[in-house]
This record gives sequence, structure tokens and C-alpha cells, in this order.
Amino acid sequence: MAEVELTEFLTYLACERKVAASTQNQALSALLFLYKEVLQREIGWLDQVERVKRPARLPVVLTKDEVRKIFAHLHGTHRLMAGLLYGSGLRLMECVRLRVKDVDFGYAQVVVRDGKGAKDRVTMLPVNLAQALERHLQKVKAQHEEDVEAGLGSVYLPTALESKYPNAQREWSWQYIFPSPRISMDPRSQEKRRHHVEESSLQLEVKKAVRASGLSKPATCHSLRHSFATHLLENGYDIRTVQELLGHKDVSTTMIYTHVLNKPGLGVKSPLD
Repeated sequence: MAEVELTEFLTYLACERKVAASTQNQALSALLFLYKEVLQREIGWLDQVERVKRPARLPVVLTKDEVRKIFAHLHGTHRLMAGLLYGSGLRLMECVRLRVKDVDFGYAQVVVRDGKGAKDRVTMLPVNLAQALERHLQKVKAQHEEDVEAGLGSVYLPTALESKYPNAQREWSWQYIFPSPRISMDPRSQEKRRHHVEESSLQLEVKKAVRASGLSKPATCHSLRHSFATHLLENGYDIRTVQELLGHKDVSTTMIYTHVLNKPGLGVKSPLD
């Protein structure tokens, strides 16, 4: 079997099985891996495949009242993390990877390092979260000092920083803001370290909070980021500012949030109203 059979199979997935675009792409990747790495056989271009088109999806956006209902069922560290997703527009992994040095209380801003697309950006630190975050950091610092006294306290450093700054891994400024409650073995360095908290823990708590609040919307952690952008536009901020805060490469990506606004800058009303 070669190009003809592969083309027929991938087209069958699209036309008869009606699979999603991601499913067809996964099947294509698996076949390419099989031929190249296992069978060690080159195949030509599969340019006759009927590709599944990825449909445009509107984001799930919560109203301000729905956000309040969800936050009423979140507590402690999870409430603080969710507050950064909604109040600063952070992605889930950007939140859990935050380090102490990335938060500037003086300027009330958060620096997102190595975000999507390997880009850095600056966003706001919600004033309502500042005191709670400072209290949280006091507890984390006390825990870090105990780890250092026990001969631990090191943290993973990106790229070659670990070799360039050998002492930085135990410095307070490089520690994760949301560290894991457990110390684990780093498989890369075989060193005992305290990594950042598992992102699935926040996903689970947000899911429970959505269910407990009685919402019918399939809201997730990322819905808080969608709501951040939408509510800023509702408050009259221009779309270029929102684009910078979200870290979008192109303003067309940010434009999707105007579709869920009741008045997307044009003041359009239904003829029934």
C-alpha cells in the first residue's frame, strides 16, 4: 500500500466517517510516522486527500454575574489562580508557570514569559487580588525557606539558565508562585524539586464550581480568559489594547470577541427591540 491507499483511507475518514479535522490530522501523522520511522519507506505527496475543514467556533463567554457565581464556589489558591485567568487574561499554563519575579506589585502588572508563540507580554495585576497574592507569597516563601534548610529548594530553570546561573535555581525570585504541594524527582536532572502545581487541579475545581453554580454553559478555565477580553470590550476599551493584553499575533484573532457582544461597537439592535 502506498499513496493511493492512504489517500482513499484519509478521504474515507472525512467523507464517510465525518470525523473532526483534528482526528483526520492525527491519522495522517500516525501514517507518516509508520512509513518513515517503522517501515522506513518514503511516500509521495498526498495532495488528493479530501481534507476536513476546521469550523469556526465562537468562544464560551460568561456574563459578569455568571463569573461571580463561579467564584463563589472557589476558595484558597484555586480562587486566586482563577482570579488571574479572569482578571489578567492569562492562559492556564501561563498562570501555573508564573514565577515570583514575574509579578510587579509596584506597577500592578504581570509579565508573562514565553507565552504562546514563545512571546513575552505584560498584562495588568488586578488591584483586588494584590493583597491576597502577597499573603499567598508569604506562605510560599516560608515553605521555600524550609525546603532550603532541608537541602532542597531548587527549581527548574528554562533553556541554559541553570548552567549560566548555577545559584539561581534556589533563589526566591525564580520560585513558582503556585508550587506543587509535593516534592518530586525531576526526570531530566534526577534532582528532587518542587515543580509548579498540576494544571488539572484548577481545571477540576473550576468544573466543580461551574456545576455547583448551576450554569448551563460548558465553561472551562479558558472561558475566564474569553470573558476577560469580552468584558474589556464591553467596558469600551479599544480592540488593539485588548489584543496586546491577550498576546494575540493578529487583531483578527481578537475580533472573535466582538461577535458575542450585544453591542459590538456598532450599536446594532434587533428590529424586535
